[in-house]
Amino acid sequence: MSDKVDFKKTLDSYQARRGEFRILEVPSTRYLMVDGDGDPNSSPDFAAAIETLYPVAYKLKFASSRGLSRDYVVPPLEGRWWAEDMSVFTGARDKSRWSWTLMIMVPEWLPDDMITAAIATVGAKKPPPRLDDLRTATLDEGLCVQTLHLGSFDDEAPVLERMHHEFIPDNDLRMSGHHHEIYFSDFRKVAPGKLRTILRQPVERAQR
Repeated sequence: MSDKVDFKKTLDSYQARRGEFRILEVPSTRYLMVDGDGDPNSSPDFAAAIETLYPVAYKLKFASSRGLSRDYVVPPLEGRWWAEDMSVFTGARDKSRWSWTLMIMVPEWLPDDMITAAIATVGAKKPPPRLDDLRTATLDEGLCVQTLHLGSFDDEAPVLERMHHEFIPDNDLRMSGHHHEIYFSDFRKVAPGKLRTILRQPVERAQR
């Protein structure tokens, strides 16, 4: 059996440094996804989405190890975030008006039938709360800017302000997709001040 792959170490798209904005090309990536709306701190759907994604992700990991002799560390939880009025996201941060998609990456070598079988196996015993809402999709973000944020989610706003209104326009770019976060810490267990989160913004070249 081959060594266990840890995508946090092997994928360039999971690399970022605190205090540094980096421009990179993110390859097309397939995910398990669950969508929702509302404040992540109080929305039952948000917690239920996490409770749904992980059992399927771990079932896929075990199936890959046993059936394909390819073991890997389950990739980190990720989230895409947006609002009709983005000022409630980077300014007032009115979380009740946010929409989101929670995601866990699916390794490119896993065939569709293995994913379907994993979902069916998870649902056969005690189905997690939002299994019927689970979907798989490929995300094509392309050109992106990202950085590593250390600390509370509520302290992200100044970093995003610099990313959105200084670094991106100063590099002749403009925002083109939803804000994306990658959670290297389990925010259900880790103190807010110790959270490690990649903040990513898809961009495109500005027209001159």
